[in-house]
Amino acid sequence: MVSRRVVACLTSALVLGGFPGCTDTAQADARAREVQPTAETDSVTQAQSEMHGTHTGRRLFSQAFPNTNGRSCATCHVLDESTVLRPENVVARLASTPGDPLFNRIDADDPSAAVPTYEHLKKGLVRVVLPLPANMDVIDYDGHVITPADRKVAVWRGVPSIQDTAITGAFQYDGREAHLEEQAQSAITSHSEGGTVAPAHLRAIADFQRGEFSSPRARFVSDWLELGVPRARVPVPEDFMLLTPQERRGREVFKLACQGCHGGATQTDITHAGLNELARQGRVLKPDGNVVFTVIPGVGPVPAVTPRADDKFFNVGFAFFSYLGQIGQFPAFNASVELPRYRFRFYTDGTRQQQVTDLPPIPKTLSGDPYDGNPALDENGAPIVGPNLIPQWFTTDPGRALITGDPLDFETFDMPSLRGVARTAPYFHDNSHATLRDVLDTYSQFILPFTAPLNLPPVHPPETPNGLPESLSPAQKEDLFQFLNRL
Repeated sequence: MVSRRVVACLTSALVLGGFPGCTDTAQADARAREVQPTAETDSVTQAQSEMHGTHTGRRLFSQAFPNTNGRSCATCHVLDESTVLRPENVVARLASTPGDPLFNRIDADDPSAAVPTYEHLKKGLVRVVLPLPANMDVIDYDGHVITPADRKVAVWRGVPSIQDTAITGAFQYDGREAHLEEQAQSAITSHSEGGTVAPAHLRAIADFQRGEFSSPRARFVSDWLELGVPRARVPVPEDFMLLTPQERRGREVFKLACQGCHGGATQTDITHAGLNELARQGRVLKPDGNVVFTVIPGVGPVPAVTPRADDKFFNVGFAFFSYLGQIGQFPAFNASVELPRYRFRFYTDGTRQQQVTDLPPIPKTLSGDPYDGNPALDENGAPIVGPNLIPQWFTTDPGRALITGDPLDFETFDMPSLRGVARTAPYFHDNSHATLRDVLDTYSQFILPFTAPLNLPPVHPPETPNGLPESLSPAQKEDLFQFLNRL
């Protein structure tokens, strides 16, 4: 059972940012007395041991292992920058120390070039090489199988923060690592080109990561979970923050527009009933990749849906924004670098004999222009589109589908916590948005208006020239921005 004193101390730390009042006279007297070996001092010894383990983990996190390419975990997860890889950091390191282990050929724009360049790294992107699931192939625009002989594909992704990993998981944007120890070994193998590391070292690194938090509020949640409090009963610490009037207004906008997906004490739960229902569904696909529609009288064509196996990963549309950036139709932060252009075939099983679907489907547009965003209609008046409901020639990153082999996971990604988000730019799995304000603009124009369960229609005039109507007013976006800066 959690003692009232522990709860009071934790709550004090949560609200005030410290632990005032948590040291009483009895504790002061105890420090003055000779310490006897008791259960209490055993706890102190355990705490000291854990602290030593944390120091060991930090050292292992910060130093390259033998027989690697010189990279440590901290090479990419920069410790004094919220453990992300900021583009500004990369540019500065390349200018001052071009021999830094960060600039290894495995993350060069073209690893085989005589003189490697690092434009992708300058966007904060690293190359992630993944094996194709047994039931998938890479195909070209004509539908021919062009899977590499080693059955591996590469995507470009940002470096996620290790902060708050004690209260999140699975790990990586596609959830491919169930445990931090596995994540550490995979990173050492893939990004440091090292061998198998001793389990004790992996545990030390994982323990260090579990001790890294974006704020005392995140640590508060971790402490409650560690004490065995059920996840659903852990208080949401942001409900008790001391905020300015503008930040309080921003918190209300957050609850309205963000909390449905970034909910609960961990901020990773889809708590809105309507959004949860959406997350549990995938669109029924034809063999050519186009969505099956049912035409309902008085309503029109409605996508047919089927249950999904995993509702923890969601297609919010950000891989599609990177696609638009690649074809010059969206000002994505990563638009200036070349991203992959993949199409995939999904089969029933690893024999790869019976096709299920091809994604994305070859577009059929209203005008015939291959890059027209308006789809052609079938004989029933339904749009001829793939799962994103917009014509799309290729995907820059199929997301979790590369892990599960499930076409319903196409371009789905993990739902992150937003704590500390102001310090982890750029944003989304492939750094498509440079700033937090860019994110808010995109949500207000392109995401919220089309997320029916939230009931946030685009009733506000566009804030930018030639923009779309928005779900949030300029004042609401500014209030939300200020709250997210505190979060």
